[in-house]
Amino acid sequence: MPIDMRALLALSEGCDPREWGRLRAAQLDAGRQLAWFALAANLLATAVCAALLYPRMPFWQVASWSTLLIAGTVWVTIRRRLAPSRAAGHGGRTDIRATLWEGGSLALAWSVIPVFFCPQVPVATSIGLGLTLMIVMTGAAFAMAPLPLATLMFVGTLGFVSFVQLMLMHAVAIAGGVLAFTLLLMTACLSRTRALVTIHNAQAVLDERDETISVLLLEFEESAAEWLWETDATRRVIRPSARFARACGRAPADIDGMPILQLLAGPSWDSGTFAAGLRALAEKLRNRDSFVNLRLPIRFTEQERWWQLAAAPRYDDRGIFCGFRGVGADVTDQRASADKINRMARFDTLTGLPNRRLITETLSDAMIAAEACGGRCAFMMLDLDRFKAVNDTLGHPVGDRLLCQVAERLGHMMSANESCGRLGGDEFALVVRDASDTGAVEELAGRIITALSRPYDVDHYTLHIGASIGLAFGPRDGRTSEMLIRSADLALYRAKDAGRGVFRVYEPALYVQAEERRVLEIALRGALDRGEMSLAYQPIIDTQGGMLRGFEALLRWESPEFGTVPPSRFIPLAEDARIIAQIGAWVLRTACAEAASWPEGLRIAVNVSPVQLQNDGFVTTVATVLADSGLSADRLELEVTEGVFLREDRGATTTLARILDLGVRLSLDDFGIGHSSLGYLSRTRFSSIKIDGSFVRAAARGGREALAIIRAVVALAQSLDIATIAEGVETQDERQLVAALGCTHAQGDLFGRALPVTETRTLAERDWTDSAAA
Repeated sequence: MPIDMRALLALSEGCDPREWGRLRAAQLDAGRQLAWFALAANLLATAVCAALLYPRMPFWQVASWSTLLIAGTVWVTIRRRLAPSRAAGHGGRTDIRATLWEGGSLALAWSVIPVFFCPQVPVATSIGLGLTLMIVMTGAAFAMAPLPLATLMFVGTLGFVSFVQLMLMHAVAIAGGVLAFTLLLMTACLSRTRALVTIHNAQAVLDERDETISVLLLEFEESAAEWLWETDATRRVIRPSARFARACGRAPADIDGMPILQLLAGPSWDSGTFAAGLRALAEKLRNRDSFVNLRLPIRFTEQERWWQLAAAPRYDDRGIFCGFRGVGADVTDQRASADKINRMARFDTLTGLPNRRLITETLSDAMIAAEACGGRCAFMMLDLDRFKAVNDTLGHPVGDRLLCQVAERLGHMMSANESCGRLGGDEFALVVRDASDTGAVEELAGRIITALSRPYDVDHYTLHIGASIGLAFGPRDGRTSEMLIRSADLALYRAKDAGRGVFRVYEPALYVQAEERRVLEIALRGALDRGEMSLAYQPIIDTQGGMLRGFEALLRWESPEFGTVPPSRFIPLAEDARIIAQIGAWVLRTACAEAASWPEGLRIAVNVSPVQLQNDGFVTTVATVLADSGLSADRLELEVTEGVFLREDRGATTTLARILDLGVRLSLDDFGIGHSSLGYLSRTRFSSIKIDGSFVRAAARGGREALAIIRAVVALAQSLDIATIAEGVETQDERQLVAALGCTHAQGDLFGRALPVTETRTLAERDWTDSAAA
């Protein structure tokens, strides 16, 4: 609270009347306590002055003055002492103002000396009397500072009377000194009063705060979940609270004086088997260190509890160690919740296996251990084959239960040397801590694939899946966990390319290939914008009449850095990089715009990636391209491969149906070279089937199997009213053969290589019938 000078002198109530009332009460009580001191000081000063005056002044005058001064002093003392104590009460402005009479009466009594006695005594006596008055004024200014009005009245009156008397005696210099001394004393009095009030106010605030803390501690002790504990210098419990004793399961008297470590150790005190937390507590107590959040297990009963302790050492005024005082709490429930949260953060909620985070930490620990002993560890990345088909056809609940069975099989195959976990989706991982025997690790990978490839019985379904594994050894294939995981991932990618159901070990060449793919991908992302891509068009002719029926658009990439990049290399990369949709849309727009300038009746065939069909906006893209180019829908033929049906995605079939609704034709490309199934032809209405050139070449060489396959495909196509296109026709013999076998169309270098735009337009405008007849 700021100290207002007007309120200090009782000229106003102050900004906080209640607080100022308390301060004034303290002032009055301080004046009461100083009354005896004031009496003794005045009697001593009176005796000194009387001794100086008696030889030189009549006895009756000195005695009369002494009696008057002593009577006044006694009256002030009695008045103050009889006033009630107000240390904890309330003092008013009237009480403070009443002290003016005390200071004024004493000042008048002492004024007799400068007014009456000093002019009549020798100079030496006057100097002695003057010095005595100055001492009296100085003592009053400091000793009576708690009552500023009384002090100011006393010092001011006595100083002013002395000043006037000296001026009348023409002692101007001395009068000025007395005046300055008086003003200095009055200023010092006010400053000391302000300081005393400030100190008292601060002490009152501290007392109030201590009282509040005491109340809070009492409430804390009675109602809070925590408790207070205290030890002496020998680490024995002292003054145990009721809550602390109740937490220990004992009465306060039973644990008073008991060693704190023995109390907390419980049954383990006799066995000497101490928890790490108790050892840490013993260390802190021995070193006299403060500590917080120290957790340790407590077992007073059959059930183990967890306590959290905090404490600080205590020292007395001389700096001697007295023990510890602290607070404790039972955090068993919080620890259980924290353990649950930690488990959720480190374990897969579906399978119960360690998750990616914990597997990564386990791998890091294994690599550190291998590095320390000069050994090696291993990391496997495992991907389930054909799992997506189960999820899509039977639903996620079945897929989840299948994953749990996979996790169970993996768990049964783990020894103390291995840890397995789930990274997410259908990806699992395995850490081999000691992989010194690489043959044993590879054998384990093979056994895992065999075990996971056995049939599963889930909700009355017999399910068949498999697994592919990428294997990397540390620190050979990576000196950090991140590098080793990347190496295993590259090996897994190679295992998938190898046909799945196998494991592959990381080789440095895989990193080189991955780096080449990365650089090539960077170049591919900007190829369209830099104008590096173009379309070439290969003619498709009628085998019977030799008429031109259309063209197939073939994508070409001429890179300044990599030269001519074949589609077999950059198309899979574009699919993995998720930029195939952008490239495919450009191919569609360019091909359709070009075909719109050709004579009516010529079709354009465009290859479509299975990844494009998974894009929800693909059908919209086709419709937009047709509308913008003005090309009739029946002149556009989209070529898809069997991969569309092998990607375990029923959405592709739906997309193809929506494309057919637009009036666009569909062609099944490369039929016979993959997992060919006649069922594909029943799922979608194809306009044509393309027979791969490898069968054409084999049939031309007299291969019976190739001949039989072509005949079967042609017969099937004729029965379904589907055209057949023989690819890769390069010689007249091959042309005559495919025509004789019943293929309706053919394409290949015999009829024309893939042509640039200008040559394509020239060919499209020629009379193909006349050319073929010639």
